[in-house]
Amino acid sequence: MSAENPRSLSTALKSRHVSMIAIGGIIGAGLFVGSSTSIARVGPAVIVSYGIAGLVILMVMRMLSEMASQHPGAGSFTELVRIGLGHRAGFVCGWLYWYFWVVVVAIEAIAGAVILHGWIDLPVWTIGVFLLAGLTAVNLMSALSYGEFEFWLSLTKVGAIIAFILIAGLWASGITSPTGPTFANLVSHGGFAPNGWGAVIAGVTSVIFALCGAEIATVAAAESQEPAKTIARITGSVALRILLFYLLSIGLIVSVVPWTSIVPGKSPFAAALDYMHIPHAGDMMNLLVLVAVLSCLNSGLYVTSRVLFVLSEKGDAPRALVALNRRSVPARSTIFASLFAYLALAASVLSPELVFSFLVNASGALMLFIYLFVCFAQVRLRNRNEQEGTAPPIRMWLHPYISYATAGAILAVLGAMAFSPSARIELVSSLVVLGIATAASFRGDTRARAAA
Repeated sequence: MSAENPRSLSTALKSRHVSMIAIGGIIGAGLFVGSSTSIARVGPAVIVSYGIAGLVILMVMRMLSEMASQHPGAGSFTELVRIGLGHRAGFVCGWLYWYFWVVVVAIEAIAGAVILHGWIDLPVWTIGVFLLAGLTAVNLMSALSYGEFEFWLSLTKVGAIIAFILIAGLWASGITSPTGPTFANLVSHGGFAPNGWGAVIAGVTSVIFALCGAEIATVAAAESQEPAKTIARITGSVALRILLFYLLSIGLIVSVVPWTSIVPGKSPFAAALDYMHIPHAGDMMNLLVLVAVLSCLNSGLYVTSRVLFVLSEKGDAPRALVALNRRSVPARSTIFASLFAYLALAASVLSPELVFSFLVNASGALMLFIYLFVCFAQVRLRNRNEQEGTAPPIRMWLHPYISYATAGAILAVLGAMAFSPSARIELVSSLVVLGIATAASFRGDTRARAAA
């Protein structure tokens, strides 16, 4: 059984893989479909909502870049929280992040199954099982197989967005539009912020979740050939490129079509393409959303296995899960994550309104809690560096003011969720999971002291 003895993870991922993994983690169905709800609620000023949310994510990525540049071999960005804030914070942050992504895996499997159900005459749950099994197999092959698969899926998404920006840009500027420039749509249907600036700020609460995922790059970088250089090169630039993709594409959508014509739950990209008389727009968007779903599902399985592997190394999860197979893949951690996703998938069939609804709601605010941990860990580590007279290779801008401002913005979003009837249940459910993880961290400390 030597092939299963604990060893180091592989270093097979290249910089191009990590860059696309970061982009792929953030460009998903939340952009291609979910943005319709935000546009319908906010109007053209949703661009500002995305801009504010994007800045928050950019600041978090910069903080992660600073910490990861000092500790490139941490294995997971949640371990940077452990380094900065201590064992208990690392335990809580790691398990919250693991839970968040295993629920996302189940959600994405269902979303992909629903799309394929329109083409394949099989029950949705059956298709979901096949999708999970297929991408679990990809992840079990090797880190390189995951990275290569994710590279091409993400490249497809990026290519599609660039093509959309070109097509919509030509139309909005009047080059291909029969009626001339269409930028008047930004203000001609009730104004730029028809529902008021309060709706714009409230919109940040929903759109910020669509931007989560770029932090996967810091997990994948641990399996690259030069972790420190890879992190320095891609984290900030990728976040900026993603912000550009979101702002440009959403801005062009509300420039091409009146925002009042966007139907929540239906792709605004398809609506804009239909409006510009692009043939088969609906079918193209279904395929693109399917690619986005598969990409997110693939990355979800990857990141859950690596986070669980690191938790096992630290003694925060069963030690049996730390074993690697012959291809340096944490196979047991991967299978364990997929089993949880199968259980969540079963809950979506057997108890959609109770068990599955709680699982989904309980993941709603977790990333914001995790990002708060990141903010405080970065401040603590930088202060420690300054006391020791050392400086990180990558530095957070205007330390510590931007870090505290970012934490304040995250707390403001959480506060807005508390006052929103639709988001309150997600906040409360997520607080329950946070409480469970925190209680478990104390029990873990007790076990560690007893072992010592």
